Amino acid sequence: MNILICISCVPDTTSTISFVNDDKKFNSDGVQYIIGPYEDYALARAVELKEKDNSIHISVLNVGLERNDPLLRKALAIGADDAYRIDVFPNDSLFVAHQISSFVNENPFDIILMGKESIDFNSSQVHHITGSLLGIPSFSPVTQLDLNSNKNKILIKKEIDNGLETLEVVLPVVLGCQEPIAEWKIPNMRGIMNARTKHLKVIDQFECVSKINYKKYSLPEKKDNLIIIDENNINELVVALKLKNL
Repeated sequence: MNILICISCVPDTTSTISFVNDDKKFNSDGVQYIIGPYEDYALARAVELKEKDNSIHISVLNVGLERNDPLLRKALAIGADDAYRIDVFPNDSLFVAHQISSFVNENPFDIILMGKESIDFNSSQVHHITGSLLGIPSFSPVTQLDLNSNKNKILIKKEIDNGLETLEVVLPVVLGCQEPIAEWKIPNMRGIMNARTKHLKVIDQFECVSKINYKKYSLPEKKDNLIIIDENNINELVVALKLKNL
């Protein structure tokens, strides 16, 4: 069985976010990048499955620039067998999905795992677009993934309004993952050393023209300072509401 993990490389949540070129470009100076948290869950679940069945082969794929290579090495250290990077900036969801689907058309996989969304653009679209382009089903957000004994079907649980849905799905399939599908894994020293010898291949971008141009970025407006009022102090609450014209 072959499993592909598509990872996004996103700014650490502790990084200071700013923009340059008249707010038309993200300022990456001094920004620390990490594997997207939801992709970390997907990778961890794939490694758990491999720990139970060593015949499973795990590949990781990133659509992005050279700065992401250390994070691909980290994924190898956690337990992936090989890694690929499509050398192009991930401009938008449709563009990224085209790159992934083109790669998969040349390199078939049984299960394609992603995060339910990347934490920079938060579009929650790439998994479904990829599935559509490949002509295979896609499901998200998936909180549980198990293989059947013949490894031709999987049992998943996914969130729906006010509950969970349990599905048996014939492979191949694309899944967008979130917690509690697995617990994050931290690479150990042996994994880090082994990652140095594992395969990391850089691929030229597949033919696809992005149709989206970003006009301007902006930061969220700052909210007023939070006021905490003791539950027994009704008078203070009334005064605060009057000052806010509420």
